[in-house]
Amino acid sequence: MKTTLSTPLTLILVLGGAALMAALNLATPAGSAMHVPDYAIQLAGKYLCYAMLALAVDLVWGFAGILSLGHAAFFALGGYAMGMYLMREIGARGVYGNAILPDFMVFLGWNHLPWYWYGFNWLGFAVLMALLVPGVLAWIFGWLAFRSRVSGVYLSIITQALTYALLLAFFRNEMGFGGNNGLTDFKDIAGFPLQSAATHCGLLVISAVVLCGQFLLARALVASRFGKVLVAVRDAESRTRFLGYRPESYKLFVFVASAVMAGIGGALYVPQIGIINPSEFSPSNSIEAVIWVAVGGRGTLSGAILGAVLVNLGKTWLTGALPELWLFGLGALFIFVTLFLPKGIVGTLAQWPRRKRSAEAETETSRPAPLSETSP
Repeated sequence: MKTTLSTPLTLILVLGGAALMAALNLATPAGSAMHVPDYAIQLAGKYLCYAMLALAVDLVWGFAGILSLGHAAFFALGGYAMGMYLMREIGARGVYGNAILPDFMVFLGWNHLPWYWYGFNWLGFAVLMALLVPGVLAWIFGWLAFRSRVSGVYLSIITQALTYALLLAFFRNEMGFGGNNGLTDFKDIAGFPLQSAATHCGLLVISAVVLCGQFLLARALVASRFGKVLVAVRDAESRTRFLGYRPESYKLFVFVASAVMAGIGGALYVPQIGIINPSEFSPSNSIEAVIWVAVGGRGTLSGAILGAVLVNLGKTWLTGALPELWLFGLGALFIFVTLFLPKGIVGTLAQWPRRKRSAEAETETSRPAPLSETSP
């Protein structure tokens, strides 16, 4: 599948699918066969947010060769930034009626709002923090790791350690992020009630637009000269350094960019799901994101989106139909893809035309040349 075809096809499916679902939810009666139920809107929004995380993982793994097992940390940090705003937005409508302190702080006996909660009563500030916090953490982590030339399995292990450390930290009540229960009981966002179907449809469409924007930016990045050097770093880092490039700078830039992308996905995820807690930092979430990319097609971008949607759709079905077997199904899927579709769905589809052309060229080459006609 050529890039010229996969790019518009991806945009049409994401934007068109989100717009169609929203229209069918709002414009058709609940009893109609064409009606899309509210829960399906929320599920679709969640899948698109997961697709942003998968796109971020594909950018670093597929094009820079950085197998990150901690990208769920950036996703969760973006989610907590949005969750803090949504908690401040509740105001005096909470259980304890405190206009300043969230309910969990009142319950735990806090007397004042921590300094790091200041500013989160503004949506713009929360969005800025959803970009800035994952980006700064990724910059600090990446600068230390890439400057020390940590790579391969060692880098994967320390990224997993990073997200596990954050998981343990956010579990603590004294951190001021809700502890084990996290942040929940949200009322509205920017004045729009979160219990409204129209709000969820709006968030779905916004998620689709943001995902398409990230996809186009990532596509432009990998198609540029920077992207060519990035692939060279992935395939032959020592040779690229010998040619005068600084691989650590390229790795650091793409690592920070992917962390910001994941943070945006987390920020859009929380108002659609209605909760954010430390379980989002779980290392298994980062591993699942890698599986999404592998299933869809590593290094294809559009495959990352497809893999995230398909795997989570299957997971949703399996948890309802066979709740005791869905983990085995996920593992079997990854094994199947590794053995029979090593390039993923999109990567395999992209190979078919090339294989066909190669087979035709070999047939043409092996065909005996026709005898020349000679005059009597």
